[in-house]
Amino acid sequence: MKKKNIKILLVDDEPDILEIVGYNLTAEGYQVLTAENGLEAIAMAKKETPHLIILDVMMPEMDGIEACEKLRNIPELSETIITFFTARGEDYSQVAGFEAGADDYITKPVKPKVLISKVKALLRRFKEPSGDDTSVKLGNLVINREEYRVVLGKKEIALPRKEFELLALLASKPGKVFKREDILDRVWGNEVVVGGRTIDVHIRKLREKLGDEKFKTVKGVGYKFVV
Repeated sequence: MKKKNIKILLVDDEPDILEIVGYNLTAEGYQVLTAENGLEAIAMAKKETPHLIILDVMMPEMDGIEACEKLRNIPELSETIITFFTARGEDYSQVAGFEAGADDYITKPVKPKVLISKVKALLRRFKEPSGDDTSVKLGNLVINREEYRVVLGKKEIALPRKEFELLALLASKPGKVFKREDILDRVWGNEVVVGGRTIDVHIRKLREKLGDEKFKTVKGVGYKFVV
């Protein structure tokens, strides 16, 4: 997906933030939309269907927490990434944000290069909605992303959510080596308790259930799915 086709909705009641952050994102090549409160954000999101929403918490009319909850109830925005962007760094505020359905949390102030790096990482999680992309068949393995179902031959394999998401990621591009840091970012995201060994444990479980030959370890780099 080219940057010029990516829409980012920036929501903040401070004009300086909208101007400075908007400038940096535009300079990077993204389409930038703006709103000054939660109500405006919801209306804009319904109209434009952005790929990423950067949402302040403390705003008039409707705060970011309530806006996030409402945005998460709009079917057309089910794949949209939402990250909070606020000067408030208290744990309770972050927890409230995640419980409302946010994908991440960025604390102000943030250097432009760090912000752009974070935005790029967030956009890697975006999944293009497609009616043809719900089910993938690789040899005798069928993965249905919409129903969280895996069938090997004629047998359905029950997988916990994280094992399923790890499998779906690796199988999305057979033969591609996914780096460990990318796997952590895209499967576990903000779960800071996760360590590198967690990936190894999940891969071992997938090998036990689906076959050792389907997963290859590339030492010092990561893993790939083999057809």
